[in-house]
Parts: sequence; structure tokens; C-alpha cells
Amino acid sequence: MGVNLRDLIPPEAVRVVGDLRELKGKAVAIDAYNALYQFLAAIRQPDGTPLKDSKGRITSHLSGLFYRTINFMEAGIKPIYVFDGKPPELKAKEIAERMSVREAAARKYAEAKARGDLEAARRYAQMSSRLTTEMVEDAKKLLTAMGVPWVQAPSEGEAQAAHIAAKGDAWAAASQDYDSLLFGAPRLLRNLTLTGRRKLPRKNVYVEIKPEVIELEKLLKVLNLTREQLIDIAILLGTDYNPEGVKGVGPKTAYRLIRTYGSLEKALRTIPNAKFPVPPEEIKKIFLNPPVTDDYKIEWREPNFERIKELLVDEHDFSIERVKNAFERLKRAYRENIKAKVRGLDAWFKKR
Repeated sequence: MGVNLRDLIPPEAVRVVGDLRELKGKAVAIDAYNALYQFLAAIRQPDGTPLKDSKGRITSHLSGLFYRTINFMEAGIKPIYVFDGKPPELKAKEIAERMSVREAAARKYAEAKARGDLEAARRYAQMSSRLTTEMVEDAKKLLTAMGVPWVQAPSEGEAQAAHIAAKGDAWAAASQDYDSLLFGAPRLLRNLTLTGRRKLPRKNVYVEIKPEVIELEKLLKVLNLTREQLIDIAILLGTDYNPEGVKGVGPKTAYRLIRTYGSLEKALRTIPNAKFPVPPEEIKKIFLNPPVTDDYKIEWREPNFERIKELLVDEHDFSIERVKNAFERLKRAYRENIKAKVRGLDAWFKKR
């Protein structure tokens, strides 16, 4: 889930993107697992049941990935999906807790469905979403068939996405989690895969969700912090590597402590009962020097209809007509917004 820095981020450090076309021409490194889980949660039947093929295999993630990626490319966005590798050992407790939450949600979903409470059933179904290795591999196959690049991270996908953006190979890292900023992404693009009308939990109210950009440099300047100090605040609040954080310390208190004492080490001397499952310096090390790789190739290619059809229509029972229509949109978006842009840059470099 990442660290929750929302209450710490001032409005002047956030830019709302009114239209996706404002991001035209920009490459964005997308946290793939984050996006796929969002698709699994959002794309469901009224009772919470995910989309499935005739063999009972879940396809919500493929539907979201296919159609939403086409929307990005039609707006001129150049997506790069980054997949998680082996999680850090420090994350084991958080992963176990997430699994426990999903199992409990699955039981509550079955109970709610049995008593006919569709609102509760849908809510618990969303919480019980889980990705399997087969689902992830299908997502990679689909992206390859679409001509969209993806990168396999050695560890945290969010850290790798931030690294790609920090190197200048992407304009921003896209994720719902604020951890991208802690990992050093120059820009965090939130709500990219959630854009549109969304129903508020437990309310019959819909809101318009728009992407927002948070620039790390501007955020640090407004808060008068260094990146290391922002990480210190995150550790006090609780991260994936120390989920509980420090009891009784919220965003405002954490900010005040770090601004007053300058570092986590000094701030902790004033909190004698603070406990951590692992040394704070180990957590900090993950954010400052995460396992990442430079062994990747980012290239957008002509989409392949036969391979898309084989995976979506032949293997997972998608509508052939819907896939055909979407493919035409994809092909046009690639040729008008992606291919033309790449060729223009190639020509410019050849003239230099």
C-alpha cells in the first residue's frame, strides 16, 4: 500500500491534469502491479464478480490493461509498464498481512453475496483481489503483442519506475503510492489508471477522478526538506517495511519532529517508546539505494493483431468485434502519436 503522505502534501505542490492530452509526447513508467490491481478491483459485475472467460479464469486485468493503454496512446502518452521482481525481505510482514486481509475479505464477500447484500459483496470482492503468476504473464504477453514496452524489475517495480524516470528515460513514474517520490522519481503521476467517474465507497455518490502530478523538487522546496528527511518522515508514519510506524505520530507531528531535529536519528531520542521491526537505517537504505537495473530496452512497436487476437479472443473469449475495433484505435494511435514522434527524434539526431 505504500506510505500515506497525502496529508503532508500542500496543494501548491500538486498539478491537476484536466485532460490526458496535456501529457502528449511524454513517456510514463507505470507501476504495473499497482495498475493491474486497480483493474482487478474496478472491473467487476454488480455483485463484485470479476470478468472471467469460459474456463473460469479472471480477465478483468487484461480488459483494463488493453483498453486503458489504448486510451493513453490515443492521448499521446507513451506507456512503459514496470513489473515487480522479488520483494525485499523487509516486506515479508506487510505481504503476509495483505494476504490475511484478502483472505478475510474473500470470506466476507461470500457471506455478503449469500445474504444478497450486493453493495457489501462488491466492496469485499475488490479487497480480495489477487494477482497470480499466470495473470502477470498474460499481461506481459498482451503488452508485447500491443507493441508496448515493459521492464522486469529485480525487486520493487515502483523503485525501478522511479529509476527509469530519474535517468530521463521517462517523464514521470505513475502509481497511486507516494513511495515513488521516496525512491527518487522526479515526478509522480497519480490517478492515471483511475481517471474517470468513480463511485465513493459506501455512498451513492460519484466523483470525477483526474490525474495529478507531484514534482519532487517543488515538494521538497515547499516543505523545506531534503529527500532523506522526507524518507525519515515516511518511516515515522509507517512504510511497507515497518507498517505500524511510530504509535501516536501522524503526518503533522512527523513533519514537526524532522523539521525540528533535522533527522530521524535525533528525533527518535525524543520518543523513547518508538519500536521498529528492523533498524530504521535499513529501511532508509532501501529507499535511497533500492535494487534496480539499467539492463532494459524501451521501444514502442507496431501492434500485432494476430497475437492480440490469439490471447484475448481465442484464449480468453473476448469479443472479436470489440477487439478488432480497439485494435484499429491502437494502430492509429501508434502511427499518429508514437511512431511519428520517434521518427522525428531520429531525424533530428541524424542531422546533428
